[in-house]
Amino acid sequence: MAKGPEAFRTISEASQELGVAQHVLRFWETKFAFVRPMKRAGGRRFYRPRDIAILANVHRLLHRDGYTIKGVQKLHRDLGLKSLTSTHWPIAEPSTTPGTLEQRRAIGSPSSEAHGGLEAALAALEAAKARLDGLLGAG
Repeated sequence: MAKGPEAFRTISEASQELGVAQHVLRFWETKFAFVRPMKRAGGRRFYRPRDIAILANVHRLLHRDGYTIKGVQKLHRDLGLKSLTSTHWPIAEPSTTPGTLEQRRAIGSPSSEAHGGLEAALAALEAAKARLDGLLGAG
């Protein structure tokens, strides 16, 4: 019989639901102060539904959006815990985001307005690079 959506999860159930190993969840507890499952006698962990939602978003930021651990810590510090439970995602760290703009857009987009600004900035940078390449090649 499956547990209801409001039921607490053990570490093995949480790990299976999130698709990460149990040791990863324990590691995240050491890196992220906001990851604090309930602990019963003997140290057994129980994850509340909100804990699962936060961990799912941490997983997404780290493994899909290209954030570093320090980047997620900074996001939490700057925007608070609500930023990790929100469905509106901040723009990923440019220096650590893998792939091209098209590859990142295929995975998912924080907002069309953000992409419009990024595309304009990218076009300006590419034009500047082309001018510099032309000057360096002509010299």
